[in-house]
Amino acid sequence: MGAFSVSHLLIVLAVAVLLFGSAKLPEMARALGKSARILKSEAAAMKNDGAAGTEPALPPSQKTA
Repeated sequence: MGAFSVSHLLIVLAVAVLLFGSAKLPEMARALGKSARILKSEAAAMKNDGAAGTEPALPPSQKTA
């Protein structure tokens, strides 16, 4: 009951085509993919920045050269 079937997906696709038109859908899909890639790269960068910031900072007198 809670899962989507093929007929549900076809109905959603048909409504999307009616609302946006067949020419606009590929453009919207490209924009969505680009946004997802940007979000993924920014999340990875934030994770890397956070991991670098978790190391305890040594006072200048204890740092080794």
